Amino acid sequence: MSIGIIGSGAIGAAFARVLTRTGIEATISNSRGPESLSELVREVGPSIKAGSREEAARADIVFVAVNWTKLSAALAGLPEWSGRIIIDANNPIEAPLFKPIDLKGRVSSEFVADLVPGARVVKAFNHLRAEMLAADPRSGGGRRVLFYSGNDSAAKAEVAVHCQIKISSSSPESPLFAKRPDAAKGDRRRIGAPEAGNPSGPCQA
Repeated sequence: MSIGIIGSGAIGAAFARVLTRTGIEATISNSRGPESLSELVREVGPSIKAGSREEAARADIVFVAVNWTKLSAALAGLPEWSGRIIIDANNPIEAPLFKPIDLKGRVSSEFVADLVPGARVVKAFNHLRAEMLAADPRSGGGRRVLFYSGNDSAAKAEVAVHCQIKISSSSPESPLFAKRPDAAKGDRRRIGAPEAGNPSGPCQA
């Protein structure tokens, strides 16, 4: 199972650090090309390599974290998704004001899903500051909790397994957005909840 990262800003770099703690390999990319990532790759560790957007997008699981207004450009012209998994770590806000962007009643991952037709989208890693995401998730006698949601149960399970995350499920389904007017509203499932006897993975809380 291969992992790609599109976006080398604070969140993308933090996710790379999360992976490298246990030697999980990934290809990280940005809009400026792999040469601009040489310093970051040296800092993060040997399991992370620099590549083009296209190379990162060919991975089985692709983590996307870019500025909201650059999202369309970042996901344009990439290989067909063909059922591969997108981890949507984006929020519809922009620095420095962090004012919410008007999505005309849509949820943000619905917008992202439209940009990656054929992909299975899982929303995750978007609710923590970069420095907290990159830090050791075990602190103060507890373990950090991450939340995720998605319409595809198998995709959610794959994200958890291949990021070495332990899951405590609060419900059997946690959709990103309702596909039908009568469909259940999305809920969130907990990643990394304490489980007795289970060792900690790199993202476990």
